[in-house]
Amino acid sequence: PKRRVDERTVLLGEREITVVDLVAAVLRRVGTEAERSTGAPPRTVVLTHPATWGPTRLAVLAESADRAGLGAVRFVPEPVAAAAHFASFEGQALAPGQALAVYDLGAGTFDVAIVGATRIDSTQEGFTVLAEDGLPDLGGLDVDRALLEHVGRQVSVRDPGGWQRLLRPESTADRRARRTLQEDVRSAKETLSRHPQTEVPMPEPFDDVLVTRAELEALVRPSMLRSVELLASTIRSTGMAPEQLAGIYLVGGSSRIPLVATMIAEQVRVVPVSLDQPETAVALGAHHVPVDGIARGTSHRGTSDRPATPRAEQPTVITSPVAPQVTGGYPAVNHPATGGFAVQGTPSGPHQVTPPGGLQPATGPQQFNFPSVPARAAARKTDNKKVLLGVGVVVLVLAVVGGAFALRGPSLPSAQDCKSDTAKDDKGFTKCLRQFAGSVPDGSTCQESASAPVSGTAAIKGVAVSCTIKDGYSVQYVLTETVTGAQQGADAVVKSLKSDLVQAQWSGNGLQGRYTAAADGGVGLLTFTAEDRPLLGIVTRSSGSASRDMTADSVADFFERNVQPGT
Repeated sequence: PKRRVDERTVLLGEREITVVDLVAAVLRRVGTEAERSTGAPPRTVVLTHPATWGPTRLAVLAESADRAGLGAVRFVPEPVAAAAHFASFEGQALAPGQALAVYDLGAGTFDVAIVGATRIDSTQEGFTVLAEDGLPDLGGLDVDRALLEHVGRQVSVRDPGGWQRLLRPESTADRRARRTLQEDVRSAKETLSRHPQTEVPMPEPFDDVLVTRAELEALVRPSMLRSVELLASTIRSTGMAPEQLAGIYLVGGSSRIPLVATMIAEQVRVVPVSLDQPETAVALGAHHVPVDGIARGTSHRGTSDRPATPRAEQPTVITSPVAPQVTGGYPAVNHPATGGFAVQGTPSGPHQVTPPGGLQPATGPQQFNFPSVPARAAARKTDNKKVLLGVGVVVLVLAVVGGAFALRGPSLPSAQDCKSDTAKDDKGFTKCLRQFAGSVPDGSTCQESASAPVSGTAAIKGVAVSCTIKDGYSVQYVLTETVTGAQQGADAVVKSLKSDLVQAQWSGNGLQGRYTAAADGGVGLLTFTAEDRPLLGIVTRSSGSASRDMTADSVADFFERNVQPGT
Protein backbone atom coordinates (compact mmCIF):
# COMPACT_ATOMS: atom_id res chain seq x y z
CA PRO A 1 0.00 0.00 0.00
CA LYS A 2 3.01 2.34 -0.14
CA ARG A 3 1.78 3.92 -3.37
CA ARG A 4 -1.61 4.66 -1.80
CA VAL A 5 -0.28 6.50 1.24
CA ASP A 6 -1.90 9.78 0.12
CA GLU A 7 -5.39 8.24 -0.12
CA ARG A 8 -7.73 7.86 2.83
CA THR A 9 -9.35 4.61 1.66
CA VAL A 10 -8.82 1.88 -0.93
CA LEU A 11 -11.53 -0.28 -2.48
CA LEU A 12 -10.65 -3.99 -2.22
CA GLY A 13 -13.35 -5.92 -4.03
CA GLU A 14 -16.53 -4.56 -2.51
CA ARG A 15 -14.89 -3.49 0.77
CA GLU A 16 -13.54 -0.04 1.49
CA ILE A 17 -10.43 -0.22 3.71
CA THR A 18 -8.52 2.71 5.17
CA VAL A 19 -4.90 3.07 4.12
CA VAL A 20 -3.89 3.14 7.78
CA ASP A 21 -5.43 -0.32 8.25
CA LEU A 22 -3.70 -1.62 5.12
CA VAL A 23 -0.29 -0.52 6.36
CA ALA A 24 -1.08 -1.75 9.86
CA ALA A 25 -1.87 -5.22 8.46
CA VAL A 26 1.58 -5.41 6.89
CA LEU A 27 3.33 -4.17 10.04
CA ARG A 28 1.30 -6.52 12.23
CA ARG A 29 2.43 -9.48 10.12
CA VAL A 30 6.07 -8.40 10.45
CA GLY A 31 5.70 -8.04 14.22
CA THR A 32 4.11 -11.48 14.48
CA GLU A 33 6.93 -13.09 12.53
CA ALA A 34 9.54 -11.28 14.63
CA GLU A 35 7.93 -12.56 17.84
CA ARG A 36 7.66 -16.08 16.44
CA SER A 37 11.35 -16.06 15.48
CA THR A 38 12.74 -14.58 18.71
CA GLY A 39 10.21 -15.81 21.26
CA ALA A 40 9.37 -12.30 22.47
CA PRO A 41 7.81 -9.11 21.11
CA PRO A 42 10.34 -6.63 19.70
CA ARG A 43 11.46 -4.04 22.24
CA THR A 44 12.20 -1.43 19.57
CA VAL A 45 10.83 -0.98 16.06
CA VAL A 46 12.60 1.10 13.41
CA LEU A 47 10.49 2.15 10.43
CA THR A 48 12.29 3.41 7.34
CA HIS A 49 10.65 5.74 4.84
CA PRO A 50 11.52 7.73 1.69
CA ALA A 51 13.40 10.92 2.45
CA THR A 52 10.79 12.87 0.49
CA TRP A 53 7.99 11.93 2.88
CA GLY A 54 6.67 14.84 4.91
CA PRO A 55 4.78 15.01 8.22
CA THR A 56 1.41 13.94 6.76
CA ARG A 57 2.73 10.67 5.34
CA LEU A 58 4.83 9.97 8.43
CA ALA A 59 1.73 10.47 10.56
CA VAL A 60 -0.02 7.74 8.52
CA LEU A 61 2.96 5.45 9.11
CA ALA A 62 3.02 6.24 12.83
CA GLU A 63 -0.71 5.64 13.26
CA SER A 64 -0.43 2.35 11.37
CA ALA A 65 2.36 1.18 13.67
CA ASP A 66 0.26 2.14 16.67
CA ARG A 67 -2.72 0.11 15.40
CA ALA A 68 -0.41 -2.82 14.73
CA GLY A 69 0.64 -2.77 18.40
CA LEU A 70 4.36 -2.35 17.69
CA GLY A 71 5.12 -0.18 20.71
CA ALA A 72 8.19 2.07 20.57
CA VAL A 73 8.75 3.37 17.04
CA ARG A 74 11.66 5.28 15.51
CA PHE A 75 11.81 6.75 12.01
CA VAL A 76 14.91 6.53 9.81
CA PRO A 77 14.96 7.88 6.23
CA GLU A 78 15.74 5.08 3.79
CA PRO A 79 18.80 6.72 2.16
CA VAL A 80 20.28 7.39 5.59
CA ALA A 81 19.85 3.71 6.49
CA ALA A 82 21.41 2.74 3.14
CA ALA A 83 24.38 5.06 3.73
CA ALA A 84 24.84 3.51 7.19
CA HIS A 85 24.89 0.06 5.58
CA PHE A 86 27.42 1.23 2.97
CA ALA A 87 29.69 2.64 5.67
CA SER A 88 29.49 -0.58 7.72
CA PHE A 89 31.72 -2.42 5.24
CA GLU A 90 35.46 -2.28 5.67
CA GLY A 91 37.02 0.23 3.32
CA GLN A 92 33.76 2.07 2.64
CA ALA A 93 33.91 4.70 5.39
CA LEU A 94 32.55 8.16 4.54
CA ALA A 95 34.61 11.04 5.91
CA PRO A 96 32.99 14.39 6.69
CA GLY A 97 32.72 16.37 3.46
CA GLN A 98 32.07 13.30 1.28
CA ALA A 99 28.73 12.36 -0.25
CA LEU A 100 27.11 9.14 -1.43
CA ALA A 101 24.36 8.80 -4.05
CA VAL A 102 21.75 6.19 -3.09
CA TYR A 103 19.84 4.66 -6.04
CA ASP A 104 16.94 2.74 -4.48
CA LEU A 105 14.78 0.71 -6.87
CA GLY A 106 12.39 -1.32 -4.75
CA ALA A 107 9.21 -3.23 -5.45
CA GLY A 108 6.84 -0.27 -5.45
CA THR A 109 8.79 2.97 -5.91
CA PHE A 110 12.09 4.44 -7.04
CA ASP A 111 13.91 6.85 -4.75
CA VAL A 112 17.21 8.66 -5.15
CA ALA A 113 19.07 10.72 -2.58
CA ILE A 114 22.47 12.33 -2.10
CA VAL A 115 23.62 11.73 1.48
CA GLY A 116 26.52 13.76 2.85
CA ALA A 117 28.73 12.83 5.78
CA THR A 118 29.03 15.72 8.22
CA ARG A 119 30.65 16.52 11.55
CA ILE A 120 28.03 17.39 14.16
CA ASP A 121 30.55 18.53 16.77
CA SER A 122 34.05 17.65 17.94
CA THR A 123 33.01 14.16 19.05
CA GLN A 124 30.26 13.09 16.68
CA GLU A 125 29.81 12.47 12.97
CA GLY A 126 26.58 12.08 11.07
CA PHE A 127 24.72 12.14 7.77
CA THR A 128 22.54 14.76 6.18
CA VAL A 129 20.31 14.38 3.13
CA LEU A 130 21.52 16.99 0.63
CA ALA A 131 18.96 16.27 -2.11
CA GLU A 132 16.29 13.68 -2.81
CA ASP A 133 13.70 12.84 -5.42
CA GLY A 134 11.71 9.85 -6.59
CA LEU A 135 9.30 8.22 -9.01
CA PRO A 136 6.23 6.82 -7.23
CA ASP A 137 5.15 4.95 -10.37
CA LEU A 138 8.34 2.94 -10.96
CA GLY A 139 9.38 -0.25 -9.19
CA GLY A 140 9.79 -3.98 -9.51
CA LEU A 141 6.02 -4.39 -9.75
CA ASP A 142 6.07 -2.38 -12.96
CA VAL A 143 8.79 -4.62 -14.38
CA ASP A 144 6.64 -7.64 -13.50
CA ARG A 145 3.65 -6.07 -15.20
CA ALA A 146 5.59 -5.28 -18.37
CA LEU A 147 6.89 -8.84 -18.57
CA LEU A 148 3.40 -10.25 -17.96
CA GLU A 149 1.99 -8.13 -20.79
CA HIS A 150 4.80 -9.32 -23.06
CA VAL A 151 4.02 -12.95 -22.23
CA GLY A 152 0.34 -12.27 -22.81
CA ARG A 153 1.01 -11.01 -26.32
CA GLN A 154 2.73 -14.31 -27.08
CA VAL A 155 -0.06 -16.60 -25.92
CA SER A 156 -3.36 -14.71 -25.84
CA VAL A 157 -4.05 -15.27 -29.55
CA ARG A 158 -4.54 -18.98 -28.84
CA ASP A 159 -7.34 -18.45 -26.33
CA PRO A 160 -8.27 -14.76 -25.84
CA GLY A 161 -11.10 -15.65 -23.47
CA GLY A 162 -8.87 -17.83 -21.31
CA TRP A 163 -6.26 -15.09 -21.09
CA GLN A 164 -8.87 -12.55 -20.02
CA ARG A 165 -10.01 -14.92 -17.26
CA LEU A 166 -6.42 -14.99 -16.01
CA LEU A 167 -6.24 -11.19 -15.98
CA ARG A 168 -9.72 -10.75 -14.45
CA PRO A 169 -10.44 -13.93 -12.50
CA GLU A 170 -13.93 -14.64 -11.33
CA SER A 171 -13.57 -18.12 -9.83
CA THR A 172 -11.27 -19.44 -7.12
CA ALA A 173 -9.45 -21.60 -9.67
CA ASP A 174 -8.84 -18.57 -11.91
CA ARG A 175 -7.52 -16.50 -9.01
CA ARG A 176 -5.18 -19.33 -8.03
CA ALA A 177 -3.93 -19.60 -11.63
CA ARG A 178 -3.33 -15.85 -11.83
CA ARG A 179 -1.44 -15.80 -8.55
CA THR A 180 0.76 -18.68 -9.70
CA LEU A 181 1.41 -16.98 -13.03
CA GLN A 182 2.37 -13.72 -11.33
CA GLU A 183 4.84 -15.57 -9.12
CA ASP A 184 6.31 -17.38 -12.13
CA VAL A 185 6.69 -14.09 -14.02
CA ARG A 186 8.47 -12.51 -11.05
CA SER A 187 10.72 -15.55 -10.76
CA ALA A 188 11.54 -15.29 -14.48
CA LYS A 189 12.48 -11.63 -14.02
CA GLU A 190 14.83 -12.57 -11.20
CA THR A 191 16.34 -15.43 -13.21
CA LEU A 192 17.06 -13.06 -16.09
CA SER A 193 19.33 -11.09 -13.76
CA ARG A 194 21.59 -14.16 -13.69
CA HIS A 195 20.98 -15.91 -17.01
CA PRO A 196 20.40 -14.75 -20.61
CA GLN A 197 17.08 -16.57 -20.98
CA THR A 198 14.47 -18.57 -19.12
CA GLU A 199 10.99 -20.03 -19.56
CA VAL A 200 7.79 -18.80 -17.95
CA PRO A 201 5.55 -21.78 -17.01
CA MET A 202 2.02 -21.18 -18.28
CA PRO A 203 -1.28 -22.70 -17.17
CA GLU A 204 -3.37 -24.77 -19.56
CA PRO A 205 -4.11 -24.37 -22.43
CA PHE A 206 -1.11 -22.11 -23.05
CA ASP A 207 2.39 -23.25 -23.92
CA ASP A 208 5.36 -22.16 -21.83
CA VAL A 209 6.98 -18.95 -23.09
CA LEU A 210 10.71 -18.47 -23.61
CA VAL A 211 11.84 -14.97 -22.61
CA THR A 212 15.31 -13.48 -22.94
CA ARG A 213 17.19 -10.82 -21.04
CA ALA A 214 17.32 -8.74 -24.23
CA GLU A 215 13.52 -8.82 -24.44
CA LEU A 216 13.15 -7.78 -20.81
CA GLU A 217 15.65 -4.95 -21.26
CA ALA A 218 13.76 -3.69 -24.30
CA LEU A 219 10.58 -3.64 -22.23
CA VAL A 220 12.01 -1.75 -19.25
CA ARG A 221 14.68 0.44 -20.86
CA PRO A 222 12.43 3.54 -21.12
CA SER A 223 11.48 3.24 -17.44
CA MET A 224 15.07 2.65 -16.33
CA LEU A 225 16.14 5.65 -18.39
CA ARG A 226 13.75 7.81 -16.36
CA SER A 227 15.39 6.65 -13.14
CA VAL A 228 18.94 7.27 -14.40
CA GLU A 229 17.99 10.74 -15.65
CA LEU A 230 16.54 11.53 -12.23
CA LEU A 231 19.71 10.24 -10.56
CA ALA A 232 21.83 12.53 -12.74
CA SER A 233 19.64 15.60 -12.16
CA THR A 234 19.58 15.00 -8.39
CA ILE A 235 23.38 14.83 -8.32
CA ARG A 236 23.57 18.08 -10.31
CA SER A 237 21.16 19.80 -7.93
CA THR A 238 23.78 19.55 -5.16
CA GLY A 239 26.39 21.36 -7.25
CA MET A 240 28.61 18.27 -7.34
CA ALA A 241 29.85 16.33 -10.34
CA PRO A 242 29.26 12.54 -10.34
CA GLU A 243 32.99 11.79 -10.09
CA GLN A 244 33.20 13.78 -6.86
CA LEU A 245 30.90 11.35 -5.05
CA ALA A 246 32.20 8.62 -2.79
CA GLY A 247 30.09 6.28 -4.91
CA ILE A 248 26.68 5.46 -6.33
CA TYR A 249 25.13 2.79 -4.14
CA LEU A 250 22.53 0.41 -5.60
CA VAL A 251 19.87 -0.77 -3.15
CA GLY A 252 16.48 -2.38 -3.57
CA GLY A 253 15.87 -5.80 -5.09
CA SER A 254 15.13 -4.50 -8.60
CA SER A 255 18.52 -2.77 -8.77
CA ARG A 256 19.86 -6.27 -9.53
CA ILE A 257 18.62 -5.91 -13.12
CA PRO A 258 21.94 -5.73 -15.04
CA LEU A 259 20.61 -2.98 -17.31
CA VAL A 260 20.45 -0.60 -14.32
CA ALA A 261 24.19 -0.68 -13.63
CA THR A 262 25.00 -0.56 -17.34
CA MET A 263 22.88 2.54 -17.98
CA ILE A 264 24.26 4.36 -14.93
CA ALA A 265 27.84 3.65 -16.00
CA GLU A 266 27.12 4.70 -19.60
CA GLN A 267 25.27 7.90 -18.81
CA VAL A 268 26.61 9.13 -15.47
CA ARG A 269 30.13 7.82 -16.17
CA VAL A 270 30.49 6.39 -12.68
CA VAL A 271 30.43 2.66 -12.05
CA PRO A 272 27.81 1.95 -9.35
CA VAL A 273 28.50 -0.28 -6.36
CA SER A 274 26.37 -3.08 -4.92
CA LEU A 275 27.20 -4.46 -1.49
CA ASP A 276 25.89 -7.78 -0.19
CA GLN A 277 22.11 -8.16 -0.72
CA PRO A 278 20.63 -4.94 -2.16
CA GLU A 279 17.09 -5.91 -1.12
CA THR A 280 18.13 -5.96 2.56
CA ALA A 281 20.48 -2.95 2.57
CA VAL A 282 17.97 -0.49 4.01
CA ALA A 283 16.80 -2.89 6.71
CA LEU A 284 20.34 -3.77 7.76
CA GLY A 285 21.32 -0.10 7.62
CA ALA A 286 18.49 0.81 9.96
CA HIS A 287 19.98 -1.75 12.33
CA HIS A 288 23.25 0.23 12.30
CA VAL A 289 21.63 3.55 13.25
CA PRO A 290 21.78 3.62 17.05
CA VAL A 291 18.86 4.32 19.35
CA ASP A 292 18.47 8.07 19.87
CA GLY A 293 20.81 8.53 16.91
CA ILE A 294 18.50 10.75 14.87
CA ALA A 295 18.82 14.46 15.54
CA ARG A 296 16.60 17.50 15.01
CA GLY A 297 13.15 16.19 15.56
CA THR A 298 12.92 13.16 13.26
CA SER A 299 13.01 10.73 16.19
CA HIS A 300 9.64 9.56 17.36
CA ARG A 301 8.35 7.18 20.01
CA GLY A 302 4.88 5.74 19.64
CA THR A 303 2.54 5.03 22.52
CA SER A 304 -0.98 3.73 22.82
CA ASP A 305 -2.11 7.27 21.96
CA ARG A 306 -1.60 8.66 18.49
CA PRO A 307 1.96 9.97 18.38
CA ALA A 308 2.88 13.53 17.70
CA THR A 309 3.51 14.48 14.08
CA PRO A 310 7.24 14.47 13.28
CA ARG A 311 8.75 17.61 11.84
CA ALA A 312 9.57 17.78 8.14
CA GLU A 313 13.18 18.91 8.44
CA GLN A 314 16.07 17.23 6.67
CA PRO A 315 17.58 14.69 9.08
CA THR A 316 21.10 14.58 10.40
CA VAL A 317 21.81 11.13 11.78
CA ILE A 318 24.43 10.69 14.48
CA THR A 319 26.37 7.59 13.53
CA SER A 320 29.16 7.26 16.08
CA PRO A 321 31.77 9.07 18.16
CA VAL A 322 34.67 10.20 15.96
CA ALA A 323 37.26 7.43 16.00
CA PRO A 324 39.71 5.98 13.47
CA GLN A 325 37.74 2.81 12.67
CA VAL A 326 37.99 1.05 9.31
CA THR A 327 34.28 0.22 9.32
CA GLY A 328 33.24 3.86 9.16
CA GLY A 329 32.13 3.98 12.79
CA TYR A 330 29.67 1.08 12.58
CA PRO A 331 30.14 -2.33 14.16
CA ALA A 332 30.77 -5.07 11.63
CA VAL A 333 27.99 -7.63 11.28
CA ASN A 334 27.63 -10.96 9.54
CA HIS A 335 25.45 -10.51 6.49
CA PRO A 336 23.46 -13.35 4.98
CA ALA A 337 25.04 -14.85 1.88
CA THR A 338 21.72 -15.81 0.36
CA GLY A 339 18.23 -14.45 0.18
CA GLY A 340 16.00 -12.79 -2.34
CA PHE A 341 17.32 -13.78 -5.76
CA ALA A 342 21.04 -13.57 -5.12
CA VAL A 343 23.48 -13.82 -8.00
CA GLN A 344 24.65 -17.42 -8.00
CA GLY A 345 28.30 -17.88 -7.29
CA THR A 346 28.89 -14.32 -6.13
CA PRO A 347 30.35 -14.14 -2.63
CA SER A 348 28.63 -12.04 -0.03
CA GLY A 349 30.25 -8.73 0.72
CA PRO A 350 31.48 -5.71 -1.18
CA HIS A 351 31.79 -6.06 -4.95
CA GLN A 352 31.91 -3.73 -7.92
CA VAL A 353 29.51 -3.93 -10.83
CA THR A 354 31.40 -4.80 -14.00
CA PRO A 355 31.64 -1.60 -16.02
CA PRO A 356 30.88 -1.47 -19.75
CA GLY A 357 33.27 -0.19 -22.37
CA GLY A 358 36.39 -0.35 -20.22
CA LEU A 359 35.19 2.11 -17.56
CA GLN A 360 37.06 1.64 -14.32
CA PRO A 361 35.56 2.04 -10.85
CA ALA A 362 36.94 4.76 -8.66
CA THR A 363 40.01 3.76 -6.69
CA GLY A 364 38.51 5.15 -3.53
CA PRO A 365 36.14 7.77 -2.15
CA GLN A 366 37.01 11.23 -3.43
CA GLN A 367 37.02 14.12 -1.02
CA PHE A 368 34.52 16.87 -1.79
CA ASN A 369 34.04 19.59 0.76
CA PHE A 370 30.44 20.59 0.23
CA PRO A 371 29.21 23.47 2.40
CA SER A 372 28.96 22.41 6.03
CA VAL A 373 25.46 23.45 7.11
CA PRO A 374 23.17 22.39 9.92
CA ALA A 375 20.58 19.82 8.95
CA ARG A 376 17.80 22.39 9.37
CA ALA A 377 19.28 24.50 6.57
CA ALA A 378 20.09 21.61 4.22
CA ALA A 379 17.10 22.20 1.98
CA ARG A 380 17.03 20.44 -1.39
CA LYS A 381 18.02 22.58 -4.33
CA THR A 382 15.77 22.62 -7.37
CA ASP A 383 17.17 21.88 -10.81
CA ASN A 384 15.20 24.15 -13.12
CA LYS A 385 16.73 22.74 -16.28
CA LYS A 386 15.63 19.14 -16.47
CA VAL A 387 17.56 17.48 -19.27
CA LEU A 388 15.83 14.48 -20.83
CA LEU A 389 18.21 12.34 -22.84
CA GLY A 390 16.73 9.46 -24.79
CA VAL A 391 18.60 6.41 -25.95
CA GLY A 392 18.35 7.60 -29.54
CA VAL A 393 20.16 10.81 -28.58
CA VAL A 394 22.77 8.77 -26.71
CA VAL A 395 23.42 6.66 -29.81
CA LEU A 396 23.83 9.79 -31.92
CA VAL A 397 26.29 11.36 -29.47
CA LEU A 398 28.34 8.17 -29.26
CA ALA A 399 28.54 7.95 -33.07
CA VAL A 400 29.68 11.55 -33.41
CA VAL A 401 32.31 11.66 -30.70
CA GLY A 402 33.59 8.10 -31.08
CA GLY A 403 32.62 6.82 -27.67
CA ALA A 404 33.03 9.92 -25.51
CA PHE A 405 29.80 10.75 -23.73
CA ALA A 406 28.65 13.59 -21.51
CA LEU A 407 25.27 14.04 -19.84
CA ARG A 408 25.00 17.62 -20.98
CA GLY A 409 23.49 19.37 -23.96
CA PRO A 410 20.37 21.15 -25.12
CA SER A 411 17.04 19.97 -23.83
CA LEU A 412 14.80 17.95 -26.07
CA PRO A 413 12.17 19.87 -28.09
CA SER A 414 8.98 20.85 -26.33
CA ALA A 415 5.45 20.52 -27.68
CA GLN A 416 5.61 24.13 -28.79
CA ASP A 417 8.88 23.45 -30.61
CA CYS A 418 7.10 20.77 -32.66
CA LYS A 419 4.75 23.40 -34.04
CA SER A 420 7.22 26.24 -34.57
CA ASP A 421 10.56 24.60 -35.48
CA THR A 422 10.33 23.39 -39.10
CA ALA A 423 14.06 23.35 -39.93
CA LYS A 424 15.09 19.96 -41.38
CA ASP A 425 18.31 17.97 -41.35
CA ASP A 426 19.80 16.17 -44.36
CA LYS A 427 17.34 13.27 -43.97
CA GLY A 428 14.28 15.49 -43.73
CA PHE A 429 13.81 15.32 -39.95
CA THR A 430 12.80 18.31 -37.91
CA LYS A 431 14.14 18.41 -34.35
CA CYS A 432 10.81 17.15 -33.03
CA LEU A 433 10.61 14.32 -35.58
CA ARG A 434 14.19 13.33 -34.74
CA GLN A 435 13.27 12.96 -31.08
CA PHE A 436 10.26 10.85 -32.11
CA ALA A 437 12.43 8.62 -34.35
CA GLY A 438 15.02 7.91 -31.65
CA SER A 439 17.88 5.74 -32.93
CA VAL A 440 16.14 4.42 -36.05
CA PRO A 441 17.70 6.98 -38.47
CA ASP A 442 21.21 6.09 -37.28
CA GLY A 443 21.07 2.59 -38.76
CA SER A 444 18.49 2.96 -41.52
CA THR A 445 18.03 4.57 -44.91
CA CYS A 446 15.68 7.54 -44.46
CA GLN A 447 14.39 10.21 -46.79
CA GLU A 448 11.65 12.80 -46.89
CA SER A 449 8.45 11.47 -48.45
CA ALA A 450 5.29 12.98 -49.83
CA SER A 451 2.69 10.58 -48.45
CA ALA A 452 2.27 7.39 -46.50
CA PRO A 453 2.14 4.09 -48.45
CA VAL A 454 -1.00 3.03 -46.59
CA SER A 455 -4.62 3.42 -47.54
CA GLY A 456 -6.64 5.86 -45.49
CA THR A 457 -3.80 8.35 -44.98
CA ALA A 458 -4.18 10.57 -48.02
CA ALA A 459 -5.78 13.33 -45.93
CA ILE A 460 -2.90 13.48 -43.43
CA LYS A 461 -1.01 16.75 -43.85
CA GLY A 462 2.45 17.50 -42.55
CA VAL A 463 6.16 16.74 -42.83
CA ALA A 464 6.85 13.04 -43.47
CA VAL A 465 10.07 10.99 -43.46
CA SER A 466 10.23 7.30 -44.45
CA CYS A 467 12.89 4.86 -43.20
CA THR A 468 13.62 1.32 -44.39
CA ILE A 469 14.56 -0.79 -41.37
CA LYS A 470 15.05 -4.57 -41.71
CA ASP A 471 13.15 -7.82 -42.16
CA GLY A 472 10.87 -6.10 -44.66
CA TYR A 473 9.74 -3.43 -42.19
CA SER A 474 9.62 0.28 -42.87
CA VAL A 475 8.47 3.17 -40.72
CA GLN A 476 7.16 6.61 -41.59
CA TYR A 477 7.34 9.54 -39.19
CA VAL A 478 4.81 12.33 -39.73
CA LEU A 479 4.77 15.76 -38.10
CA THR A 480 1.08 16.63 -38.50
CA GLU A 481 -0.57 20.00 -38.15
CA THR A 482 -2.41 19.15 -34.91
CA VAL A 483 -2.40 16.57 -32.13
CA THR A 484 -5.94 15.60 -33.12
CA GLY A 485 -4.81 15.13 -36.71
CA ALA A 486 -2.13 12.67 -35.61
CA GLN A 487 -4.65 10.59 -33.68
CA GLN A 488 -7.18 10.65 -36.50
CA GLY A 489 -4.48 9.56 -38.92
CA ALA A 490 -3.57 6.65 -36.66
CA ASP A 491 -7.22 5.56 -36.50
CA ALA A 492 -7.58 5.78 -40.27
CA VAL A 493 -4.53 3.56 -40.84
CA VAL A 494 -5.72 0.86 -38.44
CA LYS A 495 -9.17 0.79 -40.00
CA SER A 496 -7.61 -0.25 -43.31
CA LEU A 497 -7.09 -3.75 -41.87
CA LYS A 498 -9.96 -5.77 -40.46
CA SER A 499 -8.22 -7.88 -37.84
CA ASP A 500 -7.65 -8.28 -34.12
CA LEU A 501 -5.73 -5.42 -32.57
CA VAL A 502 -2.94 -5.24 -30.00
CA GLN A 503 -2.83 -1.98 -28.06
CA ALA A 504 -0.38 -0.84 -25.38
CA GLN A 505 1.41 2.17 -23.94
CA TRP A 506 4.99 3.09 -24.85
CA SER A 507 7.48 5.59 -23.44
CA GLY A 508 11.02 6.69 -24.17
CA ASN A 509 13.21 9.60 -25.32
CA GLY A 510 11.26 11.94 -23.07
CA LEU A 511 7.97 11.02 -24.76
CA GLN A 512 5.09 8.69 -24.05
CA GLY A 513 2.08 7.56 -25.99
CA ARG A 514 0.10 4.62 -27.29
CA TYR A 515 0.49 2.16 -30.15
CA THR A 516 -1.95 -0.11 -32.03
CA ALA A 517 -0.82 -3.13 -34.04
CA ALA A 518 -2.78 -5.16 -36.61
CA ALA A 519 -2.06 -7.86 -39.21
CA ASP A 520 -4.18 -9.28 -42.03
CA GLY A 521 -3.41 -11.28 -45.16
CA GLY A 522 0.37 -11.09 -44.75
CA VAL A 523 0.36 -7.32 -44.20
CA GLY A 524 1.36 -5.92 -40.84
CA LEU A 525 0.61 -2.42 -39.57
CA LEU A 526 1.34 -0.50 -36.41
CA THR A 527 0.60 3.11 -35.60
CA PHE A 528 1.98 5.04 -32.64
CA THR A 529 1.37 8.56 -31.42
CA ALA A 530 2.96 10.75 -28.75
CA GLU A 531 0.99 12.35 -25.96
CA ASP A 532 0.48 16.09 -26.45
CA ARG A 533 2.58 16.08 -29.65
CA PRO A 534 1.41 16.34 -33.29
CA LEU A 535 3.37 13.18 -34.14
CA LEU A 536 2.33 10.02 -35.95
CA GLY A 537 4.40 6.93 -36.67
CA ILE A 538 3.37 4.18 -39.09
CA VAL A 539 5.20 0.83 -39.15
CA THR A 540 4.47 -1.44 -42.13
CA ARG A 541 5.56 -4.82 -43.38
CA SER A 542 4.67 -5.71 -46.93
CA SER A 543 3.06 -8.97 -48.08
CA GLY A 544 6.08 -9.72 -50.25
CA SER A 545 8.35 -10.04 -47.23
CA ALA A 546 5.90 -11.22 -44.58
CA SER A 547 4.60 -14.68 -43.95
CA ARG A 548 0.90 -15.40 -43.98
CA ASP A 549 0.95 -16.32 -40.30
CA MET A 550 2.23 -12.90 -39.22
CA THR A 551 0.24 -11.63 -36.23
CA ALA A 552 -0.41 -8.32 -34.56
CA ASP A 553 1.67 -9.60 -31.63
CA SER A 554 4.73 -10.16 -33.83
CA VAL A 555 4.41 -6.65 -35.25
CA ALA A 556 4.10 -5.23 -31.71
CA ASP A 557 7.22 -7.16 -30.65
CA PHE A 558 9.19 -5.78 -33.60
CA PHE A 559 8.11 -2.26 -32.69
CA GLU A 560 9.16 -2.62 -29.04
CA ARG A 561 12.57 -4.05 -29.95
CA ASN A 562 13.50 -1.97 -32.99
CA VAL A 563 11.33 1.13 -33.43
CA GLN A 564 10.01 2.35 -30.08
CA PRO A 565 11.75 5.64 -29.18
CA GLY A 566 14.33 4.95 -26.50
CA THR A 567 15.12 1.35 -27.57
